[in-house]
Amino acid sequence: MAAPPAHADAAPSPTSPPAARDPPGRQAERSETACEDRSNAESLDRLLPPVGAGRSPRKRTTSQCKSEPPLLRTSKRTIYTAGRPPWYNEHGTQSKEAFAIGLGGGSASGKTTVARMIIEALDVPWVVLLSMDSFYKVLTEQQQEQAAHNNFNFDHPDAFDFDLIISTLKKLKQGKSVKVPIYDFTTHSRKKDWKTLYGANVIIFEGIMAFADKTLLELLDMKIFVDTDSDIRLVRRLRRDISERGRDIEGVIKQYNKFVKPAFDQYIQPTMRLADIVVPRGSGNTVAIDLIVQHVHSQLEERELSVRAALASAHQCHPLPRTLSVLKSTPQVRGMHTIIRDKETSRDEFIFYSKRLMRLLIEHALSFLPFQDCVVQTPQGQDYAGKCYAGKQITGVSILRAGETMEPALRAVCKDVRIGTILIQTNQLTGEPELHYLRLPKDISDDHVILMDCTVSTGAAAMMAVRVLLDHDVPEDKIFLLSLLMAEMGVHSVAYAFPRVRIITTAVDKRVNDLFRIIPGIGNFGDRYFGTDAVPDGSDEEEPYTG
Repeated sequence: MAAPPAHADAAPSPTSPPAARDPPGRQAERSETACEDRSNAESLDRLLPPVGAGRSPRKRTTSQCKSEPPLLRTSKRTIYTAGRPPWYNEHGTQSKEAFAIGLGGGSASGKTTVARMIIEALDVPWVVLLSMDSFYKVLTEQQQEQAAHNNFNFDHPDAFDFDLIISTLKKLKQGKSVKVPIYDFTTHSRKKDWKTLYGANVIIFEGIMAFADKTLLELLDMKIFVDTDSDIRLVRRLRRDISERGRDIEGVIKQYNKFVKPAFDQYIQPTMRLADIVVPRGSGNTVAIDLIVQHVHSQLEERELSVRAALASAHQCHPLPRTLSVLKSTPQVRGMHTIIRDKETSRDEFIFYSKRLMRLLIEHALSFLPFQDCVVQTPQGQDYAGKCYAGKQITGVSILRAGETMEPALRAVCKDVRIGTILIQTNQLTGEPELHYLRLPKDISDDHVILMDCTVSTGAAAMMAVRVLLDHDVPEDKIFLLSLLMAEMGVHSVAYAFPRVRIITTAVDKRVNDLFRIIPGIGNFGDRYFGTDAVPDGSDEEEPYTG
């Protein structure tokens, strides 16, 4: 059986099936063929101009692509080192869609290389690279047989699932989380696993048919065509398929002449006229790439938002919302608050009484979950009419770092609860919250979500966390925001933006000072709990995160 055909711009499969056991003569023949193919690949390398020739190597920046995000790895977790600023306004809604760049061009024209150069030069966080190669249709048995003999055309528009491409790109532009299929180029089928993409300020969509559909074109804010000489594209394809996919020259050239070149002439090259920018020579054209980056930066500046300042001046002097529930201030609760608010309280005492309050808060919050009637039989053989949880599952999501101190209390009362984490920090230059990292359980959209943070002042960080959950399709009325202490400003901000989110706390303080610290407050909860150095201004929030 012939080797599988080379897909247009398809990335090589990371693993290949083990070769069948060959007789000694066949093994020698295979070894000789492999050496010959490597020799052919090496000679082809010399025909190609070096990538970025004459250009000094660009220093790696903190730009984020989902495949290679900027990371800080510790022994326990991985943290993004470039934060995503607010993509929503004080009403909690997305004000402008993500900026989408389309990259078209022939097979092996260098689209992916150009995309990565743009990402690197942009130097902005949360850029998503979406490849059209992920959206090949699943083949029928007859088409599978054709593909195995290099007789299926993977360079035709009908080979792609445009409906799925369009729906995925629409959701990404709207700030939603999406699931992208993982295509297996060895079996010509989609794997069972899906890749999740989320958090796009900029989307770069690349593929040979990027401009082949009218609806898809309307979703692209900038269209770039990578124009590379056909001889160079053929040599690149030969080099890739021989050295990376184990194919022979004859088979690659046969497929190129039968499918790749005719498809380029009929479907791809005519779309060059639709492009806003044509980049000759691909990645070697640094002038064109720099112009593209300048334009994208100007578009991103128009999308900048200032959320915290808007929250400080909005929704105040209103009665507290009906979605707020405050734990009854019994003498016991009041006594525990007295201890943890006292600046002279030792760390051990602070941790002990904080944990007691957290347990009471969690138990109180669980009473707002939906319950239904059920009947059980007691050991005495009698029926007991009781209640049971009416939902599918409960998931806890903590806002790092202080929010994770509430996880043990949740685990203590909710058996087998799933836990997710979100890291939000304040940008010290802009004062705005930024999303740095998230890890959420799969299929969280079906769960009731307990969102945990120990203190909430302006509500900016809490709003961002709620927005993340909504972007992952968690219904608003299934989100419960829990905090040991909140300021009225934070309560109003969250309730105004998300009126169906249940807000639950042990106490609400009246004021927030000019530095957005809760007054009278509790101090920096994280520093007091973990024993880290205190901030001189006595902040109520995590530094550099301010909620």
